[in-house]
Amino acid sequence: MKHKLVSWVPFAAAAAIFSSVANAAPPSVEMTWMSIANWYFKVGDKRIVMDGYISRLPENLFTASAVYANDLYAYTKEPAGVDVASITKVRDAMLGTDKLDLLIVGHSHWDHSWDTPTWAKLTGAPMIGGSSTCMQAAAQGIAGSQCRSVSGGEKISLGDGITMRVVRWNHSGDSSNPIQHFARELYRPPIPDPKSGGLRAGVGEDYPNGGGNRAYLFTVDSPEGQLSFFVSNSASAFDLDKDIVVDGVNFGPPLGNLAAAMKDAGLTKVDAWIGTGGKPVAEMVVPVIHPKTYLPSHWDGLFNAFWPGMPYPFKDDALKAYLDGQKVSLVAQTQYFDKYVLSSNGVVTATNHDVKNKLGFADTKRFSQLLLDAVTLVSSTSVGDDCGEGFQPSSDWAKTFAELRQFGPGQHADAVGLTRGARRDHPFDPTLRMTRDSTAMSH
Repeated sequence: MKHKLVSWVPFAAAAAIFSSVANAAPPSVEMTWMSIANWYFKVGDKRIVMDGYISRLPENLFTASAVYANDLYAYTKEPAGVDVASITKVRDAMLGTDKLDLLIVGHSHWDHSWDTPTWAKLTGAPMIGGSSTCMQAAAQGIAGSQCRSVSGGEKISLGDGITMRVVRWNHSGDSSNPIQHFARELYRPPIPDPKSGGLRAGVGEDYPNGGGNRAYLFTVDSPEGQLSFFVSNSASAFDLDKDIVVDGVNFGPPLGNLAAAMKDAGLTKVDAWIGTGGKPVAEMVVPVIHPKTYLPSHWDGLFNAFWPGMPYPFKDDALKAYLDGQKVSLVAQTQYFDKYVLSSNGVVTATNHDVKNKLGFADTKRFSQLLLDAVTLVSSTSVGDDCGEGFQPSSDWAKTFAELRQFGPGQHADAVGLTRGARRDHPFDPTLRMTRDSTAMSH
């Protein structure tokens, strides 16, 4: 059977938080990119965090599948824990004494759902995500009443004219990394390590993708009319138009599910799309939602440290060319915690100095000339397709970014052989990162 859109009144904890006041929302939405696929939405007095992954597990924690070479993050060497101190610091800087009303999770991989239960503990906010996400939360001590499992098709009234429709979606990758890509769910909550209390972060262990992905279509009814935005934090053109089937249950094709949500909302276009997947995904999604503005997400790598700030500039020439042709404005980030305001006039960048300052971030990330020179030599600064980092052959940017750490600040790309046709034949070592000896290049 295929799941269809159904109305759902939020579970008790959320119902107590969200008042049911129709058509009372203010005519703007604040959207703050916290890094990776982490977003903070403020709609009037409603505050929502998506994912909230701050901890940053190291790449050398993971081991590849012995069967599927492209499944690089299938298993782990040992259990790992949560960086509660860093999450607390972000919460305090971003929220202060304000209440967080809701946590939503795109899917159940570690780079999305690892920290969400800690946010729930620190704030008391209810969670919404897939069944695997709620099982992971249970393993971290979150009561079942605080995590609502959604499968796609739910129409959730958040009060104050805000409606969120859950869209069953797919995950990045393809048949070459099946453990990470294909829809997989947990059947029971993971068991924490008896000594450390940690969990196993591998996508073939405690953190499968959770039956694909959950995307969210928001509509906000305001005195000035309706605002709308769509958020998807992973995607693959490989099977975006194919049915998602888990244990014999057909959840429909992602594109069809999105079209159904748009129809149910009475929409033919959205004001903004927070998306992933580059041009291949955009070519499939844009004809369905016709966004006015595109905000890139999940493009800054999986393993770069959080506290140094944005690791490199966003660049995707193919995506930008396609969006330009469709008259869709692409608004790229300049630093972690960049804030955007969506109103009836469109999306504009807003200052977020106080929050950035509390976290030690400059308003705009300043990069070395060496790094900026290197960016000019590639068509994209993607090191993978969102969570699919590493499953494809290393991109030009992945190789270049790895090479940059070998050289000190002040050097030009030509001087270190990073120009087109002059780059050394150097195998990419995915463990090479901008470590302490080279952080000066990105400040």
